[in-house]
Amino acid sequence: MRWLLLYHALCFSLSKASAHTVELNDMFGQIQSPGYPDSYPSDSEVTWNITVPDGFRIKLYFMHFNLESSYLCEYDYVKVETEDQVLATFCGRETTDTEQTPGQEVVLSPGSFMSITFRSDFSNEERFTGFDAHYMAVDVDECKEREDEELSCDHYCHNYIGGYYCSCRFGYILHTDNRTCRVECSDNLFTQRTGVITSPDFPNPYPKSSECLYTIELEEGFMVNLQFEDIFDIEDHPEVPCPYDYIKIKVGPKVLGPFCGEKAPEPINTQSHSVLILFHSDNSGENRGWRLSYRAAGNECPELQPPVHGKIEPSQAKYSFKDQVLISCDTGYKVLKDNVEMDTFQIECLKDGTWSNKIPTCKIVDCRAPGELEHGLVTFSTRNNLTTYKSEIRYSCQEPYYKMLNNITGIYTCSAQGVWMNKVLGRSLPTCLPVCGLPKFSRKLMARIFNGRPAQQGTTPWIAMLSHLNGQPFCGGSLLGSSWIVTAAHCLHQSLDPEDPTLRNSDLLSPSDFKIILGKHWRLQSDENEQHLGVKHITLHPQYDPSTFENDVALVELLESPVLNAFVMPICLPEGPQQEGAMVIVSGWGKQFLQRFPETLMEIEIPIVDHDTCQKAYAPLKKKVTRDMICAGEKEGGLRGWQTTGALPAREWGRASKGAQRPPSLVGCQCGGAGDWRKAWEEGLHRRRCIGEKISTGCSSFPSQVQCFP
Repeated sequence: MRWLLLYHALCFSLSKASAHTVELNDMFGQIQSPGYPDSYPSDSEVTWNITVPDGFRIKLYFMHFNLESSYLCEYDYVKVETEDQVLATFCGRETTDTEQTPGQEVVLSPGSFMSITFRSDFSNEERFTGFDAHYMAVDVDECKEREDEELSCDHYCHNYIGGYYCSCRFGYILHTDNRTCRVECSDNLFTQRTGVITSPDFPNPYPKSSECLYTIELEEGFMVNLQFEDIFDIEDHPEVPCPYDYIKIKVGPKVLGPFCGEKAPEPINTQSHSVLILFHSDNSGENRGWRLSYRAAGNECPELQPPVHGKIEPSQAKYSFKDQVLISCDTGYKVLKDNVEMDTFQIECLKDGTWSNKIPTCKIVDCRAPGELEHGLVTFSTRNNLTTYKSEIRYSCQEPYYKMLNNITGIYTCSAQGVWMNKVLGRSLPTCLPVCGLPKFSRKLMARIFNGRPAQQGTTPWIAMLSHLNGQPFCGGSLLGSSWIVTAAHCLHQSLDPEDPTLRNSDLLSPSDFKIILGKHWRLQSDENEQHLGVKHITLHPQYDPSTFENDVALVELLESPVLNAFVMPICLPEGPQQEGAMVIVSGWGKQFLQRFPETLMEIEIPIVDHDTCQKAYAPLKKKVTRDMICAGEKEGGLRGWQTTGALPAREWGRASKGAQRPPSLVGCQCGGAGDWRKAWEEGLHRRRCIGEKISTGCSSFPSQVQCFP
């Protein structure tokens, strides 16, 4: 009902001849000539002023049009106009060369106001029915139709019914005018020695209404040089210097610029480490902007010369403030600075144009005096006994009593790292092992001697005498390696009760109770060849049984190593099983016939007897021959009358397969025996590996029974 009433209010006819104005403010409506659909009166003038809200325009179209025709619409007409523009003038019934009817044409106002005036002259010869027109408010698409640059959006335009709004790309902010996009560019700080600075969004047009500040802040001592690129496009004016957009460069109190136009400024040496660049743009223009690069320059330092046998990196024609140089030396040389050797040394160009330090020298690497080799010596292969880079030395052992382990060359070279290096051992020193079983004094093969004979001095240099501290001997043994004596276990404890032969710790001898004498020949007399050594540790076989003499073997570790010479030398361990009939030599100071002790070391040569034969021979005597024993002797009574009082070493003296004599090796220790031709000996072969490992590692106890005593 409301719209119906409004519609009727707009549809009316005017019959009054005087001019009349109608104000219309609705969003749509209908306009008719006075008296419509009857003929309109003469000498009539009506104006309809249509106003709609901002953001809309007015659309006008005619449903019926019938007016008097006249040349250029001089008589009756309808005029459509805005505040300052005539949009159309219609008259007649149809369009001719001199008059125009609206027909199907639509008239659009550019803005929110439209004025429509109907005028008729004083006479009409015919009946004319006038016109019937309609209008409506239509939305203005400002995003498409706005031609005024000052009112258009910089980046994005968004239309809605009755209006529009603007937005900006990422990184931009909308100006207070709600259409201009500007950037926040007042806090750009550059601290690197080189860099590139551009106007926002370069090479695209820079934003309007912006104040950009770029700060270059370097360490004091640098000077900033600016170089603009060829692309330089800042809005300017032909008569006034840079009134719109410009660049200014501030160096301390001095201001350079303003700069604008299409010609880039010349390179600028600011002579300062701190530079401010200001870029200003107004609210108009579409210019591409600018781009510059900056580089820090400092005071130059003097040219450098590398040290002899050295180099500097990087190698440059010029060095300036903050440039760093690394000095290193050729292989085999070290940097020497303030008497301190180092691999490299670094210096820096200071802000005053001087170097932080002087160039050091390169000193040839010195491996210094080689380490001493126990039981060995060192000789210099390089002249003047030089110990510098690539010098050579040779280690050798004290022959003929020591030899080098693994038979390495013993040649060491001074390396670039300042250490003596061997191709096999690296920086480790070689090891000199005692030579075993090669006495200086040779012995010819002896004929069978049944009662023994005095040994030639020096032919048995491994023989050891176990002596009480009062000088009274009580057992014998053999030197193994450089610090071990192998002897019978029963020598190292007190006599046990036959009714209860249990070995207790209290029965054992203490290392301080006795001593070892090497190089001994005379039983009671002394000579200059003897060496008296203390005892460090005693180790009995863990399976030793004093009641049966099974595993009757022990090791005695010396407090210090003896000096090996022609009268003191270790014996070798056997390399294989003893064969029946092989000859062994037994040495010692045991009692001879008539229960007399000999004055000197005695020896006797006897053959090894088959183990089965030995067992059968001992069976009637109810003596047990175990697998850790061997038998040796003559059926005719080779040891008859020689009673042993301790552990006498037995050694095999044989030949190799082609007649070359091999060194003697330890077979066992005499423990006792019965009968005229059979004697029992401690078996040494199956312990050879165990004892060898022990004397080389310095263990304080025997290895496990399973590993060493199968």
